[in-house]
Amino acid sequence: MLTEADYAATVSAPGIVLVDFRAARSGSSRAFTREFAAAAGRHPGLVFASVDTEAEVALTARVGVRSAPTLMVFRDGVPVYAEPGYLPGDSLDLLVATVRELDMPAVRALFPEPVDPR
Repeated sequence: MLTEADYAATVSAPGIVLVDFRAARSGSSRAFTREFAAAAGRHPGLVFASVDTEAEVALTARVGVRSAPTLMVFRDGVPVYAEPGYLPGDSLDLLVATVRELDMPAVRALFPEPVDPR
């Protein structure tokens, strides 16, 4: 589980980082946890991390998460996806494939200012 202390360093790291904002009381969060863990097994070179929205209230609010589950994806420190809701495994795999295919120089040209992940 990511905390306030290690969130920024984790999402700013090189490569692809997927962050699941989850709540233990949410049935869809619990269901998505299984899909997220299975996807982590299928994509061992990526970082799959989670934030407990109930324990990390300030972090959750600061990054704009309003419901759980919410998935955020970062590539080389750039936020490239953020959406609430449950995703099935095949959709997660498609998302990973899409993020791998991104032309990051073009993305950076569109967003020249660094985005503060906090």
